Amino acid sequence: MNLEIRNKNVLIIGASKGIGREISLAFAKEGAMVTAIARNEKLLVSLQHEMKQIYEADHKYYVCDLMDMDLTVLANKLLIEKGPFDIIVHNVGGSLVSRNALGTLDEWEYAWKFNAGIAIALNNILIPPMIEKKWGRVIHISSISAQMLRGNPLYASAKAFLNAYVTTVGRTIASSGVVMSAVMPGAVAFPGSYWDEYTRTDPERCNDFLRHHQATGRFGTTKEIADVVLFMASEQASFMQAAIIPVDGANM
Repeated sequence: MNLEIRNKNVLIIGASKGIGREISLAFAKEGAMVTAIARNEKLLVSLQHEMKQIYEADHKYYVCDLMDMDLTVLANKLLIEKGPFDIIVHNVGGSLVSRNALGTLDEWEYAWKFNAGIAIALNNILIPPMIEKKWGRVIHISSISAQMLRGNPLYASAKAFLNAYVTTVGRTIASSGVVMSAVMPGAVAFPGSYWDEYTRTDPERCNDFLRHHQATGRFGTTKEIADVVLFMASEQASFMQAAIIPVDGANM
């Protein structure tokens, strides 16, 4: 299948490891030009080197802590230096926030910004140029927690908000040629991940989780997530506006 991604201008936020890194490499393999954003420069340098070995293009990276900067300034800088983008992948957020359901408003706002607000702020600047050229793909990495509403309540609620944002805004811009969507990974294991650590330190905990919550009986891989993201970034996803896609091994 020809995904028609070759030579597309792609921005990947949260690109340096795990799912984000796999997505970045997948786009490079398809012949796209990738701009990567993350906090760890060493990992970004390694990623850029590997992408250039796969496909020689003007790949670029930015070292940014998106929780501690003016996102409007960043978005405008990206447009001037690398944009307008054809494809944006928001692989931002995580469950390593407060777990206190009766925590402070600041704790809830932090979880919301980390898992949804950053993407929203960047989209406000980066999507209008896509609408002007009548083509674009904006893919958010959500979580099956947004649907199951299990585990960390702050994280699950923030991702549920993100899904609602994708649904409502995706519908609003559906006729513009820009397809906004979300992919909801389930439990994915990769080096350095939460589940990777527990497979070594507490295998019984992993086995118990798989028995009770993963109908497929195993953890997912980063490639399985990246493959779905590639499809959602392609011309073949032109009728999938506001789609929210579980890739979760039949989580239960």
